[in-house]
Amino acid sequence: MAFRTIGIFAALLTSMGFVPQIIKAIRIKEMRDVSLIMLLILFIGTLLWIIYGLSIGDRIVVTANAITCATTVILLSLKMLYNGGPE
Repeated sequence: MAFRTIGIFAALLTSMGFVPQIIKAIRIKEMRDVSLIMLLILFIGTLLWIIYGLSIGDRIVVTANAITCATTVILLSLKMLYNGGPE
């Protein structure tokens, strides 16, 4: 049970890691310093983690990565909106 709690807490922290960047990007309307390649790699990686989590039936893995994937999509959208496309 203790390790499950640690897993849930870790999932919450890592899933919300990009929220400050999203808030900052919306506030200053600038994403030039955020790497498009990094966002694409993270997006693909989280999609693979979701598939893995589904295959082993782990809701924590699926949920955490779905949230991270969603924040990555938001950042990708902001990157396109504020910087007009690829670097």
